[in-house]
Amino acid sequence: MTEVHHFTYGVFNPIAAYLLAFLGSLFGLLCTARARNARTRGRRNRWLGIAAFSIGGGAIWLMHFAAMLGFDVPASPVRFDVPMTLVSLVCAVIAVGLGLMIVGHGKRSFPKVLGAGLLTGGGVLAMHYSGMEGMHVAGEMHYNLSLVIASAIIAVVASTIAHWFAISVRGWARVSVAAAIMAIAVCGMHYTGMAAMSVHLDPDMIDQVHGIRPLTMIVPITLITAATIVGVALSALQAMTEEEFTDGAGTPKRGVHAENANPWSLKQASLAPVARRPSPRPVPMRSTSNN
Repeated sequence: MTEVHHFTYGVFNPIAAYLLAFLGSLFGLLCTARARNARTRGRRNRWLGIAAFSIGGGAIWLMHFAAMLGFDVPASPVRFDVPMTLVSLVCAVIAVGLGLMIVGHGKRSFPKVLGAGLLTGGGVLAMHYSGMEGMHVAGEMHYNLSLVIASAIIAVVASTIAHWFAISVRGWARVSVAAAIMAIAVCGMHYTGMAAMSVHLDPDMIDQVHGIRPLTMIVPITLITAATIVGVALSALQAMTEEEFTDGAGTPKRGVHAENANPWSLKQASLAPVARRPSPRPVPMRSTSNN
C-alpha cells in the first residue's frame, strides 16, 4: 500500500470545497422555497429542476472535484477520465432531481422524505464512487468496507435532511443555516469515502496512466461554477418576472404593468390595420351663367 495525500495544498481545497457546497445548497434551498410558492405544476417543476442542478451539480459534484484537486499519490501520476467524470455529474443531478420531485408534490410526510433521502443518497454514492472510478493511478484502488458503509449512512442521512429542509425552511437566516449544515454533511461524506480508499502501487503501470491532469480540472470546474451561478440567476429572474406580470396561472394581470404582460401587444397594435372612415365625396360645383 503506497502513500496517499488528501490535502496536497493544505486547507485551500477543503475550504474551497465547503464554500462550493454551501453556495450550491443555498441556491438550491432558495429555489425549493420558490417552488413551494408556485401556483402551477409546470412552474414548480421548473424551480425544482433549477434546485437539482444547484444542489446536485454545485453542492455535490463541484464540491467533490474541488476537493479531489488536493488528492495526490506521490509515487504515481493521477489522471481523470472525462467521460466517467461526466457520468458522475449526471448521477448527482438526476438523483437530487428525482428526490425533489418526490417531496415537492403532494402532502408533506416523513415517509416521502425518507424515501427521497434513500434514493438521493444512493445517487450521491453513485456519483462519488463513479467519480473515483474515473480517477486513474498506477495501481489498484481498494476500499475499506466499514468506511464505505459509514459514507453511505452519511449520504442517506444528509440527503434526508436536505429534502426536509427543502420542504420546510423559510427565510434567509434559516436557509443559510440549513445550507451550512448541508455543506458540512456533503463534505463529511466525501472525506469519509476518501478515507476508505487505499492504493496498491504497480510500478509497471506508471507509463500506462492516461487522462487529464488534476490541475486541468480547474478550468471546467470554474466554467461549470460560473455557468451554474449565471444560469440559476437568469432562470430565477425570468421566473420572477413572469410571476410578477401574471397571476400565477399564466393569465396577464390587470392594472399596473398590465401593458407589459404580453410583450407582443405593442407590436401587434402597431401592425393592426387602422380602420378609416370613408372620406367624404367631393361636392360637384354648379356652374353659374351670366344673365
